[in-house]
Amino acid sequence: MVALVHNIVSDTRDPAAVERLLRALPDWFGIEESLLEYVADAARLPTYLAYFGHDPNAVGVLLLARHFPEAAEVHLMAVDPRFHRRGIGRALLEAVEQDLCSEGVRFLQVKTQGPSRPDPGYQSTLSFYRAEGFAPLEELDGLWAENPCLIMVKSLSP
Repeated sequence: MVALVHNIVSDTRDPAAVERLLRALPDWFGIEESLLEYVADAARLPTYLAYFGHDPNAVGVLLLARHFPEAAEVHLMAVDPRFHRRGIGRALLEAVEQDLCSEGVRFLQVKTQGPSRPDPGYQSTLSFYRAEGFAPLEELDGLWAENPCLIMVKSLSP
């Protein structure tokens, strides 16, 4: 059954919600130093929070980084594991893409673990981004200490 997101909010930063969501996803965010960096980033980066039903707690988050006027990056996306495969991630991306297109942004990128280090969780992440229109651009070693980094890109239509 597909759940409907009740609300996407983009005008609030909530590092505590980000930390709660990341701690619920240890297979993806199990490196404490990285987790704390994301929490710190949540205090400064544009944030999209997804809420479901009447629950006051966010069930998903997307942090957005802007590197150039024409390009942006999904710096972080996390969805409460109880809500995986219910359209939360898709709703977050749709909200971000709509805002970016209205601002003339042409490209959106995301970084995830590269396929040269197979992992079932990241295989589902890669499948999700592919289904959302992202294409692999390059895999880098050394950007992240322990994992290869896959850069994926998507062209946005105005």
